[in-house]
Amino acid sequence: MRGLHLTVAITGASGAILARETLRALEADERVERVHFVASENSLRVLAEELGISGRANLLEKFLGAAPIKTISHADADVGAPIASGSHPSNGMIVLPCSMGTLAKIANGLADSLIARAADVALKERRPLILCVRETPFNRIHLRNMTLAAEAGATIFPCIPAFYNRPTDSEEMARQFACRVLAHIGLPQHGAYVWKPEE
Repeated sequence: MRGLHLTVAITGASGAILARETLRALEADERVERVHFVASENSLRVLAEELGISGRANLLEKFLGAAPIKTISHADADVGAPIASGSHPSNGMIVLPCSMGTLAKIANGLADSLIARAADVALKERRPLILCVRETPFNRIHLRNMTLAAEAGATIFPCIPAFYNRPTDSEEMARQFACRVLAHIGLPQHGAYVWKPEE
């Protein structure tokens, strides 16, 4: 069986460290053959402010901390990229973090960027689409858009970390969140915390 092909997109909401840990896990996972990475324009400011990563030059290498082996980058404006077509093999898409603006586009079928188009393709092809929404509090528009996206087939997976595993720092918290997301898409990770109340 061939390895998995996945798409990971980051948008202009807080939580860049969550995306970084997810991409690092996918790079290291032998079950994954190809990762298509898309960063929105607004995500670049978040990357600069939260992780000190500036500009698009060598973005993936800076983000991963090493040269990517299986991850390739696409511009959000490139609506002709392979992942914009349903004929391109894909095992799912993760938007992490997913801004409310991106959620609104996906929920309402406004496929005017590669991220929105790739998400639209995932929905129409009945492939997993995980939207890791990041906002607080939610207004009624946010809630309605989450409902619309969920009714269309997306999984709403808010950026809410767990604390019962007693994370020692933000990186551990981010790693465990990434493990939860990847387990949901069918890639359980070694080292993921598993709740065992009997212990």
